[in-house]
Amino acid sequence: MASYESAVIGTDEYYTPKYVFDALETSFDLDAASPVNRTYCHVPAKSYITENSLEKQWFGFVWLNPPFSGRNSKTLWLDKMKRHGSGIVLTPDRTSAPWWNKAAKEADAVFFISPGKVQFILEDGAVAKSPSTGVTLFGYGFQAVTCLLRAERNGLGITLKRF
Repeated sequence: MASYESAVIGTDEYYTPKYVFDALETSFDLDAASPVNRTYCHVPAKSYITENSLEKQWFGFVWLNPPFSGRNSKTLWLDKMKRHGSGIVLTPDRTSAPWWNKAAKEADAVFFISPGKVQFILEDGAVAKSPSTGVTLFGYGFQAVTCLLRAERNGLGITLKRF
C-alpha cells in the first residue's frame, strides 16, 4: 500500500495494522498481495502470494491490500476480486474516483474505518504518518459481509450493506 509516504520514502510496503484484523475476527485462506518479508505483516492467512498475483489463481477467502500507487491500478485488483467473489479489499477512500464508485456498486458491502485514519506499518516496523485519506474495505461474498459487520460491532467503523 502507498500514499503520501510512498512519494517521500519511495515504497509501496505499508502493512495493515493488527487491530484491523482483530476487529474482523477472522482468518483468510490467502493474502493475495503479501510482502516477501512478513516480519511486520499481521495478515492472518494460511497462504501468501508475494509477486505476480494478478496472473495467479486465487482461492478461498482472500485478503487484499494492493499497492496504493498507480492511479488506475486499483481497477485491475478490484476486478479480479469481483470475479473471485470471496474476500476483503483495503483501498484508500477515493469516493470521487471512477474505480471507487465501480467497486462500491459491485461489492456486497462497503466499510469505512473510523474514526481517524489507519496508521500503517512500514517495512522496518515503524508506524507510518497518517495517510492523506481514510480507508475503505470492500467486501465480496457472505463471509466478507459477516466479517465487516463484526468489525462494526467491534468499533472499527461503519458498514454499508448491499444485500
